[in-house]
Amino acid sequence: METFFTTISWLLIFGYWFVIAVITCRILIKRRSVPSAITWLLIIYILPLLGIIAYLSLGELYLGQCRAQRARRMWPFMAVWFKTLQSPPNLYPTKNSDIAQPLFQLCENRQGIAGVKGNQLQLITSSDDTLRALIHDVRKASHNIEMVFYIWQPGGQADEVAEALISSARRGVYCRLLLDSAGSVEFFRTVWPNRMRNAGIDVVEALPVSLLRIFFRRMDLRQHRKMVLIDNYIAYTGSMNLVDPLFFKKHINVGQWIDLMARMEGPIATTMGIIYSGDWEIETGKRILPLKPDNNVMFFEKKNDHTILVIASGPGFPENMIHQAILTAVFSARRKLIITTPYLIPSDDLLHAICIASYRGVDVSIIIPLHNDSLLVRWASRAFFSELLESGVKIYQFEGGLLHSKSILVDEQLSLIGTVNLDMRSLWLNFEITLVIDNHQFGKDLARVQENYISQSRLIDINCWVQRSYWKRILERLFYFFSPLL
Repeated sequence: METFFTTISWLLIFGYWFVIAVITCRILIKRRSVPSAITWLLIIYILPLLGIIAYLSLGELYLGQCRAQRARRMWPFMAVWFKTLQSPPNLYPTKNSDIAQPLFQLCENRQGIAGVKGNQLQLITSSDDTLRALIHDVRKASHNIEMVFYIWQPGGQADEVAEALISSARRGVYCRLLLDSAGSVEFFRTVWPNRMRNAGIDVVEALPVSLLRIFFRRMDLRQHRKMVLIDNYIAYTGSMNLVDPLFFKKHINVGQWIDLMARMEGPIATTMGIIYSGDWEIETGKRILPLKPDNNVMFFEKKNDHTILVIASGPGFPENMIHQAILTAVFSARRKLIITTPYLIPSDDLLHAICIASYRGVDVSIIIPLHNDSLLVRWASRAFFSELLESGVKIYQFEGGLLHSKSILVDEQLSLIGTVNLDMRSLWLNFEITLVIDNHQFGKDLARVQENYISQSRLIDINCWVQRSYWKRILERLFYFFSPLL
């Protein structure tokens, strides 16, 4: 019996070190960033058992075998679909501005999606206005409604949206709703999913979370897009989840969430529709393609016509697309660069690009919320302040609530708005979407929004910053250690 237990002990020890050796080899073989690799190695060797569990569940971008197979089948088909979509030549601009041209070329070459003209575009800065407009459009829908959100939290005007959606489904509108399992956990515990399904709405819980799935799919890979598509003609996207700010996360005492949304009319809805189709296929295995735009009906050119490019990221889409696009936009800046983000944990490449822009003489401003809903992110982001401030970047802390809008404005000409935070999760992991607009008038509109944010913010003074207490510096460096994993 003693020999048996001795053998078992040695087998467990051998198995333990074998697993650590295998994980170490995977970390070294996979071409990940040096800070990320070092962080994982330190976690695994300092906290071996917890490190192994953490790496197996969070260490690699694994969508799950079934979804991964669907994603591999989906993208080649989508690339062909986008290519055929480009056949009506008057939907596509012949020339972009000098500032926007590199970014448009990158996106067209890497993801096969070109910028589309003939769109009307409206910025909506009030959550109340967004919800009212959405309720109106849902009630007027005649053919189809597709929605995808990270968070749908019942309460207030969010319930009015749900009632409008149910009413539309009952009068024959084909409705599909894709909600992230983790973000919308409260929604799936209410009566709303059953009410919607009974009305004929296809409600799908994206990337379900459970202990049984933890070793078969990465649990922190989330469906973070926010999109609404109506009748293949009207589209919404931006930073806002389907929530009423009066009822959302009141207990964390950061004030109301401040979001930025875009409402569009035109052929851009078709481009966004094929992205939604890809998300739906990855999750359900069903391929439901949007109708291609009727060139005679959908194309119109007015004084305020906008050329819009859509960038999609996530498993199944071109790798690192969002990160490369943001880098390209930052390097394109010549005079002024303004960034708003709720979570500032940039990659080393993006951090250096922003600092280099400032060194080149570009007027660089970053607007972040003073109070954040994530303690980890709040302290980790502060570790980047010194390098940014020393390069001449102005950092504003918004005091009017939790600034949740995500935008980049380059020289008041090139605008990026959408769902992407400047953190590792958005840049490398989640399903995200960003709009790129090459239009000076729209750039001026976005600049006014950002200036309004600045008017409600405090500017960090570098002299005061360098005099902060040492315990704060220690906390910043401690949380910075985990920044590649946030």
